[in-house]
Amino acid sequence: MAIGSAALFGASTPLAKLLLGDGVGPWLLAGLLYLGSGLGLALLHLARRARHGAPAEAPLARRDLPWLALVVAIGGVAGPVLLMVGLARTPASSAALLLNLEGLATMAIAWLWFRENVDRRLLLGAFAILAGALLLSWRAGPTGGIGGIGIGGLAIAGACLAWGLDNNLTRKLSAADPVQIAMIKGGVAGAVNLGLALMQGATLPTPSAIAAAGAIGFVGYGISLVLFVLALRHLGSARTGAYFSTAPFIGALLAIGLFDEPLTGRLLGAAALMGIGLYLHLAERHAHTHEHAPLEHAHRHTHDAHHQHPHDPQHPPGEPHTHAHRHTTMAHSHPHYPDLHHRHGHAH
Repeated sequence: MAIGSAALFGASTPLAKLLLGDGVGPWLLAGLLYLGSGLGLALLHLARRARHGAPAEAPLARRDLPWLALVVAIGGVAGPVLLMVGLARTPASSAALLLNLEGLATMAIAWLWFRENVDRRLLLGAFAILAGALLLSWRAGPTGGIGGIGIGGLAIAGACLAWGLDNNLTRKLSAADPVQIAMIKGGVAGAVNLGLALMQGATLPTPSAIAAAGAIGFVGYGISLVLFVLALRHLGSARTGAYFSTAPFIGALLAIGLFDEPLTGRLLGAAALMGIGLYLHLAERHAHTHEHAPLEHAHRHTHDAHHQHPHDPQHPPGEPHTHAHRHTTMAHSHPHYPDLHHRHGHAH
């Protein structure tokens, strides 16, 4: 699911660049992309409810709303505007690879702020990805940037930082319905960005451009975010961010074909460094004896080793299903990631 999310988002980057210009500015495009995501997912949500009746996932609760508001503001408003500004000033292939910084930001915030376990292999991989990103973004001579890094590269780095924080905040919501989360984020962020762009004097483009932006937003932002939230549920923030680092490679490959951009030594070197970092992330294996503290929550689940609980008559039959349930204290050892049930501390 994380790699599928990366593929869809990676493809959206060069496709979005095709729409920039001809009266479509970065802020307006960000609004159209997210609005397409929100409206498309709203239709999907209604169709799913009409077909199944009862929700397949746990709905958002009142306690989730402050986290959702932060996710919308940081990831849905600030992030996409910075990305569009960067895309307008940076070759699409370079911009696509620079988006690897999102994985680094996600992992750093997960490790330093949310105390998610990150081992030496993941740190080495992070340094390799960072080295590739710096190689790609460095500009020789005066470019109007700071310290040799172009303004476009700085804007994309800012977008990655915003999305890294967004990813960690979304982890707080990952037990809830991912379609509902992505639908609200897309709808609110799209309306805010579009409104601000129109207030600044932007005018709507042709209907065909609006439809194209909506389609790219629905798939590249909406469906991608649904898969990303599901991956957060099972992998945690740092690992999902690492897997998501495959997105820029897909975007760069498409950009070379779409824009006939040269396959430079700088691009190949950056790709090699980032590939090494990604391999170190993907090859991780984590297992140790751990204890589960008592926990009560609601999410979609099957009756695996972590879900051996009794059912009341009102609980839905069949599996997987969704209802509130309680976990008792349990100690065991098996390979695991920091998913919904393994967000424990580590002695080392």
